Amino acid sequence: MILAAGVGSGHNMAASAVETAMAGLGGDDEVRRLDILETTNEVFNRLYDDAYFTLVSEAPWLVGWGYDNADPPFKLAPFLKWLEQLNTIGLVRELRDYDPDVVICTHFLPARLVSLMLARRQLHAQLTVVTTDYDFQGLWLTSPFHHFFAAREESREYLISMGVPADRVSDSGIPVRGGLANPVDREAILKRFGLRPDLPVVLISAGAAGGPYTTQIVQQTLRMATPFQAVVVCGRNTELKDSIEALVAPQAASYRVLGYTTEMADLVRIATLFVGKPGGLSSSECMAAGLPMVIINPIPGQEVRNADYLLEEGAAVRCNYATTVGYKLDQLLADPARLERMAANARRVGRPHAGRDVAATSLAATGPALWISREAQRSMLQAGENGVAASDLEPGKRLCTLSDLAGGQSLAVVTQGQLEVLGRPPGAPTARLSLPWLNALRWQPENFDLATTGRWLLGSAEDRTVAVS
Repeated sequence: MILAAGVGSGHNMAASAVETAMAGLGGDDEVRRLDILETTNEVFNRLYDDAYFTLVSEAPWLVGWGYDNADPPFKLAPFLKWLEQLNTIGLVRELRDYDPDVVICTHFLPARLVSLMLARRQLHAQLTVVTTDYDFQGLWLTSPFHHFFAAREESREYLISMGVPADRVSDSGIPVRGGLANPVDREAILKRFGLRPDLPVVLISAGAAGGPYTTQIVQQTLRMATPFQAVVVCGRNTELKDSIEALVAPQAASYRVLGYTTEMADLVRIATLFVGKPGGLSSSECMAAGLPMVIINPIPGQEVRNADYLLEEGAAVRCNYATTVGYKLDQLLADPARLERMAANARRVGRPHAGRDVAATSLAATGPALWISREAQRSMLQAGENGVAASDLEPGKRLCTLSDLAGGQSLAVVTQGQLEVLGRPPGAPTARLSLPWLNALRWQPENFDLATTGRWLLGSAEDRTVAVS
């Protein structure tokens, strides 16, 4: 079961990429993909989707504040958790009826809900979580889970610094549609769209919903001095498409104006520059195709951080002034050597096979889920809020990983203070868990969390010795 949430198009696009990759792996696996907002009531759906984009349009600073405020892991308010659970009963029914062996989540909401079902032993499945922006954000981390896919190496290192065991995190990249790095018949595609082979192609994207900022961009291009041709993709916004067509009518030979298209994979492979917002999926597709980006109007929070990464890697430039977009495009198109360097940087950071890697790793996952105790979660939250690594917290709150003695797989994350309650000598490489001792701890309110963690690790066993690191 592959679960997404239709807040924008990126989460569902990533889910679709993983679904396609699974089909390409062969085998007899039955795969189902679901947008979980389709299982919720209309009020919750509108609050989760429409309200978000209203804020993006009317109060983007509030979106950025909310994103940054939720940056540390395990910070979500209990009321919001309750609200999510109340409004996703339909998803719980879907999961129980389908009874999947593997659940892959490309949005944090289904990841939290599946994790809760695993903790309550209402579901027995491997849970993998796939982030869809370049930076990690705290809402994505949950417990228990089996594997976590970060979009880049630095995000993986951040998770490890917060105390997540290294064997549970991969830097896979963001899943994108297949074939973006493959050779393409450029002449055939140019001919199909009525484009000339001797001019650079500027691909201007309004996103799936058709952002109105596109009009300003096109107005700027009308005054450019460098010869070029543009493809303007207006998404599902038919009014925007009509207005853009009227705007470029005096120079119609230089523009191709499209509505929603399923041919973006071809367009990004023949374009010279991409102009648009740095959403996680659109950015990843450009990088996979080796297409430099000109970034416009990033949403505060995730898109600003995506932009920072792309600028740092030399694969993009950012337009901070709506009135100088044409000027910036002129500068870039007049410097082919710079464009080639940007394209090479894009190919270097691109991860065209991320979907395949996520699918293969998820299907190969074995063993129990990783359990993060409540006390360990509080330590991660404190570390995130204070901007320090979990290893730099005071001794009792520092984190330890409990691992399987035989295979070495991480099993749980607890605090040093919790290990002391178990009677483990300082520095000892192992710790022993026994059911009678854990049952006794259950009646001590301050140790109930430790007892719960220990019983999760024991399963049906009476006692167990685990490695400590």
